[in-house]
Amino acid sequence: MYKPITLCILFLLPLNALADWHRQQAAIMGTAINVELWHEDAEQGRTLARSVMDEMHRIDDLMSTYKPDSELSIINANAAEGPVTVSTELLSLIIRALDYSVITAGAFDITYASAGQYYDYRKGIKPSDRQLQQSLPAINYRHVKIDPQNSTIEFLRHGVRIDLGGIAKGYAVDRSMEILQGAGVENAIVSAGGDSRVIGKRWDRPWNVGIRHPRNRDSIVSMIPLENSAISTSGDYERYFEEGGVRYHHILNPGTGKSTHEIQSSSIIGAVATDTDALSTSVFVLGVNEGLELINSLDDTEAIIIDNQGRMHYSAGLAQVQ
Repeated sequence: MYKPITLCILFLLPLNALADWHRQQAAIMGTAINVELWHEDAEQGRTLARSVMDEMHRIDDLMSTYKPDSELSIINANAAEGPVTVSTELLSLIIRALDYSVITAGAFDITYASAGQYYDYRKGIKPSDRQLQQSLPAINYRHVKIDPQNSTIEFLRHGVRIDLGGIAKGYAVDRSMEILQGAGVENAIVSAGGDSRVIGKRWDRPWNVGIRHPRNRDSIVSMIPLENSAISTSGDYERYFEEGGVRYHHILNPGTGKSTHEIQSSSIIGAVATDTDALSTSVFVLGVNEGLELINSLDDTEAIIIDNQGRMHYSAGLAQVQ
């Protein structure tokens, strides 16, 4: 006899008190940003989803090379003339990027932008032979001098330019996830283009993140079930143009200042997106054999590589389950 009363009370509850999945997406940092999270309070869930977008905008304002007033642009404009004082946050990420330069023997190098600045993939523009010849000596992570005590960065030669495109989106994903976890969220996914990180589950199952076909944007070559981990994919299809049968894309070999062509995509699975982002770029530059050797040397890190013939290669941990 009490069931009708119970139902009436339920219907009178405010809508914002009902648990649900909350989603938001936007175009930030030159890519598609997506967040999906579970929260028992709809209003709070929407607020947290917006906070992810706010954080993405904040990091874009800090690290974009397309914004002349960003802190990174100020470094590029002045560091060749002497030490430039930078925020602790940006300094820490640059130090982390330089650590990856050491780990990968220079395959990951944020000074690639010394030549990369001459590419315009939308307009189909690549550097001239003279521009490449002049810019190559500036591509060397050792030209970036860090003074942690005074929080400064200095370039040791003129022509050096840095770009955090190979690590910043992963970092933004991690920072966003930290905000959600700090607010008590236990189940969520945050994505920035090819970089994703998940916590918890989607309902009672792992999150499924797809790896797209490098030559068919509407096709998925593999679905990866993930819990409390990150995955990053670097591909030659993200920003590119073709000329004379050659694909010019944004993943440059620091040794040549030109696009690499042994791999079509590299996907890395690990604990946090900052690391998987940097490693996916590194593996793309290293190639299949050296890339797998690097990944197999790292704990709790796996790779799926698609070579230039469309063949798939797996790191040791994944190869055991294929």
